[in-house]
Amino acid sequence: MFTPYEVQQNYLNVAKSKTEAKWYRILFLAIFAGAFIAIGATTATFASATATVNGNAIKAAVFPVGLILVVLFGAELFTGNCLLIAPAADRKIKPLPLLKNLSLAYLGNLIGGVLIAVLVVYSGVQSGAVEQLCIETAANKCNLNFGEALLRGILCNMLVCLAVLASMSAKSAHGKIIALYMPIFAFVICGFEHSVANMYYLTAGLLSGHAEGLTVGNAILFSLIPSTLGNIIGGAIISLSLYYLFRPKKTDVAD
Repeated sequence: MFTPYEVQQNYLNVAKSKTEAKWYRILFLAIFAGAFIAIGATTATFASATATVNGNAIKAAVFPVGLILVVLFGAELFTGNCLLIAPAADRKIKPLPLLKNLSLAYLGNLIGGVLIAVLVVYSGVQSGAVEQLCIETAANKCNLNFGEALLRGILCNMLVCLAVLASMSAKSAHGKIIALYMPIFAFVICGFEHSVANMYYLTAGLLSGHAEGLTVGNAILFSLIPSTLGNIIGGAIISLSLYYLFRPKKTDVAD
C-alpha cells in the first residue's frame, strides 16, 4: 500500500487533473457518478425493504457499490471532490478551477441521480414494501431540522472523504474496494446525510407517493441545502487536516 504521505502526493496529481479537465468531461463523469450513487441507493432500498433480518445493516452492506463504481471508473463525485479544498487552500490549484469542478460535479450528480430515480419509479419495479420504504426514506429526510441535517452531512462526508483517501492507499482494485467499504458502511448505518444520495432518495420519494412533510420545498430546504453545506464542511475538515499533516513538498506547486 501507499503511505499517507504518498497518498497525499498522488491526490495532488489527481487534483490537478480534475481541475484542468474540460468542462464537458467533468459534467459527463459527474452524471455517471450521480447515477452510480443512485444505483447503490436504490439497491440498498430494495435489499433492506425485503430483508428478513436487520434492514439497516443490509442497507449499509449494499450501498457501498455506488462509491466502488465511482472509484473504479474515475467518475466525478461532488462529495469526494470536496478533498480539493486543501490543495486549493495551499495554492497548489487555483480557486476558479476548483469552483468549476465542484459546480459541474454537483450539477452532473443531480442529473444522474434524478435520471435513475425517474427510470426506477416509472419502470414499475417498485411496489409494496419497497415503494413504501422509498417514500418513508424521503419523508424522513424532509422532516429533519436544518441543524440536524447539517451535522449529519458533516459526519457523512468526513467518512466519505476518508473512504476515498483510503482507496487511494491501495495498489489494486480489490484493495481499493476493501479500503473504502467500511467507512461507507459506517455512514449509512449511522444515518448520516449524503447530498448526492439524497438527490436520488428525494426524487424517488416525491415521484412515488405522498407523506407528511414530503414536498419539494422541504426537500430542498431541510435536506439538500443543509446536507450539501455539511458535506462541504466535513470534506474540508478531513482534507485540510490530513493534507497539512502529510503536506506535500513545496516543490510540487502548480503553475
